Amino acid sequence: MLRQEKAESVAGLKQLFEDAGAFFITDYQGLNVADITVLRKNLRENNVKYLVAKNSLFRLAAKDAGVEGVDEHFNGPTAIAFAMDDPSVAAKILYDSYKEKELPTFKAFYLEQQVHGADQVKRLAELPPREVLLSQLVAAVESPFSELVGSLDGFFRDLVGSIDALADKRKTEAE
Repeated sequence: MLRQEKAESVAGLKQLFEDAGAFFITDYQGLNVADITVLRKNLRENNVKYLVAKNSLFRLAAKDAGVEGVDEHFNGPTAIAFAMDDPSVAAKILYDSYKEKELPTFKAFYLEQQVHGADQVKRLAELPPREVLLSQLVAAVESPFSELVGSLDGFFRDLVGSIDALADKRKTEAE
């Protein structure tokens, strides 16, 4: 690889390290071309970029991007999945794909400026998508208010009913 090509590759990888909300360092050994094609298609549909490059290029780009603590994971066959949106979606796709084959393995993943071990990927993969988590949060916040409104509605309905009954009683007494 020419020096100019290497510099361009490192610059492109650096940009991915900076733009990604999370990235997953994996081994791709054991995946054939058809498996990688399906995996890349599934990842691409969810705004995840899956790249294979030389470990030295990954190291340089990560260092230039200010990513620390990942150098030790750049050994052997290495691919990185850069999650641009929801990291749990990328983790789920990778985890499900790798679980079927049992040959590729996770080395680590990087989320919120922290390196996490491969054993934590399953926990991230089991999280519901961001939209579901947000709707659960809204439901949890909304529930007490809905109960309060329901209670107040019932109280005022009973109060209005009592006032109407009293008005009817007085009306019949006055006649």
